[in-house]
Amino acid sequence: MSRYNVEQILNLANPVMPVLAISELDHAVPLARALAEGGLKVLEITLRTAVAMDVIALLKQQVPEVIVGAGTVTSVAQLEALDRIGCDFAISPGTTDALLCAGKEVSMPYLPAIATPSELMLGLQHGYRHFKFFPAETYGGVKTLKAMAGPFADIRFCPTGGISESNFEDYLKLPNVMCVGGSWVAPTAMVEAHEWSEITRLAQQAVAKTKR
Repeated sequence: MSRYNVEQILNLANPVMPVLAISELDHAVPLARALAEGGLKVLEITLRTAVAMDVIALLKQQVPEVIVGAGTVTSVAQLEALDRIGCDFAISPGTTDALLCAGKEVSMPYLPAIATPSELMLGLQHGYRHFKFFPAETYGGVKTLKAMAGPFADIRFCPTGGISESNFEDYLKLPNVMCVGGSWVAPTAMVEAHEWSEITRLAQQAVAKTKR
């Protein structure tokens, strides 16, 4: 059972949920600690690498100060496997009936993704009120989220996809955005070079920008 519900997780992820594709298991712990030291303690580990599940299990054991979620969840089998290893939350890049149903059965919070009002309405039919908006920049970004606030005023989002240091503050100014997801706080080159202090600096910089 997760320690949090989805609203609590998104609140704690403010301003940025790092989206991490970790390919080397040895990178997982120092990367997570570097981000947490910088103030970003809710992490999305994407299931895009062979070691992703092992990364999640390792972080759950060795870095208790972070909240560890999984991204790029595309099947019910993945969702159930994540639940078994004690993942704190799961996020999909899209929406299917099967995942929306399964997301209500697992013990961890599940955040489906939408890109259109029709997908959002499907999620609403299943009882969801929080969504990932993906790929955000491709599907109109801030303008689309402003438009959705009219007919769906009580829905809250975590947009990801094309969000960077140069535009993330624009998203966070919207009342229906709780946090953003982005990879710029942990550049691949810095991770491979073990530049953990620089990653901490990027995390601190992101947090500081939202407190001005």
